[in-house]
Amino acid sequence: MASTMSRLMLGRTLERICKAVLLLCLVHFLIMMILYFDVYSQRFDIFSRFNNGRGANSSRGPHHFYYNYSSSRPNTTFPSYLPPAEQLSGTNKPEANRTLSTPKPIPPCPEVPPGLVGRLLIEFSSQMTMEKVQRENPNVTEGGKYTPLDCRPKQKVAIIIPFRHRDHHLKYWLHYLHPILRRQKIDYGIYIINQLGEDTFNRAKLLNVGYTEALKDAEYDCFIFSDVDLIPMDDRNLYHCYDQPRHFAIAMDKFGFRLPYAGYFGGVSGLSKKQFLKINGFPNEYWGWGGEDDDIYNRITLNGMKVSRPDVRIGRYRMIKHERDKHNEPNPQRFNKIQNTKNTMRKDGISSLNYRLVSVKKYPLYTNISVEIGKPPPRPMKG
Repeated sequence: MASTMSRLMLGRTLERICKAVLLLCLVHFLIMMILYFDVYSQRFDIFSRFNNGRGANSSRGPHHFYYNYSSSRPNTTFPSYLPPAEQLSGTNKPEANRTLSTPKPIPPCPEVPPGLVGRLLIEFSSQMTMEKVQRENPNVTEGGKYTPLDCRPKQKVAIIIPFRHRDHHLKYWLHYLHPILRRQKIDYGIYIINQLGEDTFNRAKLLNVGYTEALKDAEYDCFIFSDVDLIPMDDRNLYHCYDQPRHFAIAMDKFGFRLPYAGYFGGVSGLSKKQFLKINGFPNEYWGWGGEDDDIYNRITLNGMKVSRPDVRIGRYRMIKHERDKHNEPNPQRFNKIQNTKNTMRKDGISSLNYRLVSVKKYPLYTNISVEIGKPPPRPMKG
């Protein structure tokens, strides 16, 4: 009898436990169903609000964003649940306008560009072609122009090269200088001033022509005058204008990487537009080799300016070796002319320039300007 009663009590206890477990399961199921339908109603509500034109800025409930699961491509656009712009209420328009991204202003270019590499290896033994140079410089535009896209240069620089029969040298010059100028973040254009004919060469007059013709092409405020056979050996030698007229090529290999004398201003130099006009440009009457750079130095000092130069370790240049050009023999009158700069600089210069423009052709890497500049006057008879 006692055993029977104990079994009945055990059975009732198990029954109660089972009922309690079932009740808990039922409660859990009800809670899950409530949560499920609550979330479902929120999703349904947000979609209905999109479709009814009330927009993402409604004050009811939080904002929910759903990706387009129909495609796994990374650049797939999301489906638009927003109404057309004209359906937005007036109170929503300022919010929409605030989400539009505005382009950031371009910062000025740094004084020392971060991409410079310093000392360069310059050699002229490898074969060079214009096609190769063009492939190396895809960002250079027609006429040999380049403008940095990531910063705003302070100056616009015209690089002017006096030229005749130096196509071989020009290839190497373009090969080295275009990358250097781009790393220096220079806004520049390259102008080859080609003297037609076989009369005596006149470097300084061609530079005056280059200044005049470059200004017809763009509003330059800085002018770099460079011989075609001189290549800088350090890209920290920055090709822009300074507070004083600049002499860049202060240490050429042909001079043992030293300045040959204190008043030397040859090879590569730079003047701002204001500085150039202050000295009346360059002399037009130096026919043949030599003297014009010393005359220019005299013009600078006579007008109260000083020549600035880079550090000798940075202003190093290599010259492409060559024979002296025909019809560019040393000018026997150069020493007398240099002594008279003070008397001649106001009447001989950019203000007295005469020439005939024959053609202007824009190539992918430079602008070629061909001119006729006349002949030297007859030399006075001796005795």
